[in-house]
Amino acid sequence: MMFNTLSTLLLIPVLLPQGIWVRMTTPRLPEAEGPRFGSIGSGPAIKVLILGDSAAAGVGVESQSQALSGQLVARLAKRYTVNWRLEANTGDKTQDVLSRLATMDAETFDVVITSIGVNDVTSSVQPQEWKKQQSALVRTLRTKFSASRILMTVVPPMNAFPALPQPLRWCLGHRAYELNVQLATLVKEHSWCELVEPGFELDSALMASDGFHPGPELYKQWAETLARCITGDKSFG
Repeated sequence: MMFNTLSTLLLIPVLLPQGIWVRMTTPRLPEAEGPRFGSIGSGPAIKVLILGDSAAAGVGVESQSQALSGQLVARLAKRYTVNWRLEANTGDKTQDVLSRLATMDAETFDVVITSIGVNDVTSSVQPQEWKKQQSALVRTLRTKFSASRILMTVVPPMNAFPALPQPLRWCLGHRAYELNVQLATLVKEHSWCELVEPGFELDSALMASDGFHPGPELYKQWAETLARCITGDKSFG
């Protein structure tokens, strides 16, 4: 840990201009268009809330039907009557999601899916502080929204983002790893929380044109992983 911290400090003269360059040159893709709530399917009723940042919002594809929400809901609708809601915004950090939840009316959800962390990494939120914020998120979802299950997607391995040059890629990848260590610890403390690996490799050929977000195939694989987790059927998807 001390070695990595020292390495980061020594690299600041390189990391700062690289960060500026990435912000200036990376395409700003829009969020996916389409509905962000609805009811679909037949069978037992299930209420699903999807929370998060630009990946949850579907940046990288044109429509929500291609994004995580649409692909997941379409699969769950084969077995359930799915009442679903998407609350996600590009640039959101954990604290932003908490603020969003504070403005929402209390409601009961059977499953809450979170996809948060990349913006916490890029804004240098410290791991212990991040865990506190994630703990507050879990408390809010349990108390205000009576969430029976909380599926927490890991922070993606940013060291595999093709848009990032080295050594910035290494540095952000290490920060993402540190947040995931904290997230794994938090999940172990609560039986209603589950850590979810999206189930795909960040193949640059399958990512969006900005080199940061999933393309349709990666969203599909992520949705399949979540559908299997929710149903408990490893062959489902």
